[in-house]
Amino acid sequence: MTLPALPHSELASRILDALPQTQCTRCGYPDCVGYANAIAQGQADINQCPPGGQLGADRLAQIAVLEIKPLNPAFGQEGPRSVVYIDEDWCIGCTLCIDACPTDAIIGSNKRMHTVIERFCTGCELCLPVCPVDCIVLENASGTTTGWSAWSPAQAQLARERYAFSGARRKLAKDEKTQTMQALAKAKLENLAAHSRIIEPQVLAQKKVIIEAAMARARAKRRTDPD
Repeated sequence: MTLPALPHSELASRILDALPQTQCTRCGYPDCVGYANAIAQGQADINQCPPGGQLGADRLAQIAVLEIKPLNPAFGQEGPRSVVYIDEDWCIGCTLCIDACPTDAIIGSNKRMHTVIERFCTGCELCLPVCPVDCIVLENASGTTTGWSAWSPAQAQLARERYAFSGARRKLAKDEKTQTMQALAKAKLENLAAHSRIIEPQVLAQKKVIIEAAMARARAKRRTDPD
């Protein structure tokens, strides 16, 4: 997951402020920013956010000056705010849930038991399908209160900040990995003969040209790809 794009307009910013920031993707978009932008551009309806519930859909309709509509069941049902916890007796430390969590609410390391930081968990459920041993359990955190009524502005703001932090962390880790791989490839390329079974100088020279061209294409692609 990368850093969320900035809203495309003031309207999108106002819509984004009215979303619960679960980053659950149930609306059909990769994050809350994507959904807010889509509504502002007329590409998505105001009733596609189950975590926000009917109150959330009504708020979005008011902000976007659109007709109030019932929550679309195709995107899910309104329900209580939830969090997950990990059954530590079954956790195998695969780290797949850590990679899936949009707010870095799960901590642990490879082959070590994982745990959930409850106040950072948005109940997005993205960790559930990736767990190979089904050791993650969804828990009701708001009782009978559902939709936006189950969220406080402070909780939504924390989730938004955690998502931005997670995106920045992942981008930094990706960039550092790329730089390390580039340095390793460059070092091997400078002394290709020592890292190849090919001994003919002409063939080695041709191979070096091919590798350099491939590396140049990769650098160009990274420059043009969005972060």
